[in-house]
Amino acid sequence: MTKLDLTPLAASLPSSVPFVGPEAQERARGAPFKARLGANESAFGPSPRAQQAMAKADIWNYGDPENHDLRAALAAQHNVGPQNIVVGEGIDGLLGYLVRLFVTSGDHVVTSDGAYPTFNYHVAGFGGTLHKVPYRDDYEDPAALFAKAAEVDAKLVYLANPDNPMGTWHDGATLVRALDNLPEGCVLVLDEAYIECAPAGAAPDIAADDPRVIRMRTFSKVYGMAGARVGYAIGNPGLIDAFNKVRNHFGMNRAAQAGALAALADVEYLNGVLGRIDAARVRIAAIARDNGLLPLPSATNFVAIDCGHDGVFAKAVLDGLIARGIFVRMPFAAPQNRCIRVSCGTDADLDAFAAALPGAITDARRG
Repeated sequence: MTKLDLTPLAASLPSSVPFVGPEAQERARGAPFKARLGANESAFGPSPRAQQAMAKADIWNYGDPENHDLRAALAAQHNVGPQNIVVGEGIDGLLGYLVRLFVTSGDHVVTSDGAYPTFNYHVAGFGGTLHKVPYRDDYEDPAALFAKAAEVDAKLVYLANPDNPMGTWHDGATLVRALDNLPEGCVLVLDEAYIECAPAGAAPDIAADDPRVIRMRTFSKVYGMAGARVGYAIGNPGLIDAFNKVRNHFGMNRAAQAGALAALADVEYLNGVLGRIDAARVRIAAIARDNGLLPLPSATNFVAIDCGHDGVFAKAVLDGLIARGIFVRMPFAAPQNRCIRVSCGTDADLDAFAAALPGAITDARRG
């Protein structure tokens, strides 16, 4: 057998992905899930106009490598120029390109302990050194993040607002004030995947040309297009143009581009989804309270539920739900791992969750 001549860095990395998907879990358990409430997808689906646009797309043709029409529409929505927008294969893809642009062996990056692990995966993949700071009262801590960045001379700092996996959020003015302490030469990666779900004022008033910040957005959550893999970033034109040095220029397929463009225009459908998310958050919180658990306030399309004990107990509750056909996830790091995380779903999804939760809690207490 030919020996694989991997780079030393690649050879040192584990063969892993940040998440075990529900499909893999279904194969392992030999049965489908009754309710898919773990991946923060939209159970409500995309706009019918988006579905029609995707169905009509000439998928046998490559997508526009410049994403011209979608970038123009996004620029108009955000009152910026197309030169401030880059489109990519979901936020995950854009994070990979961004880390590739900034990070190599010996470079330092800062994130929160337990925050979105895909970012960490990219940092490891390009040889960066990752530094973590703890959450403060279930919130990511901008002051601690920026202080650590100054201490280690970090090139990037990752912060999600609203946060995944806790669903908490800072108001935009808080983040604007915190930027005064971002070290010179460090870039804040502001992940706003859930910003459409958040209260007014959660999005900070930061100029698109500000070189200190790049903002990440997605069509995977409220727009219901997770499988199409459409994300975009808003940032300084110099940084946005740098993506052209490393991105996959044909990474965006034609149907995804057409669907995102149509979804962006269907404001009425988007507002309806936001209403359904709000109702689902209320119901998930009520189900949690009915079972003696504590739901955390959420500005996302999921609710983190405090199971009242440690991570071992929460994992037992999660396992009990999985065994009953309910796919959910939980935070990875203590003390946030005392919680399970439940995505907003349809009435049928939440009926199934409500039926399964009491038994899962009982099993966890016996265990």
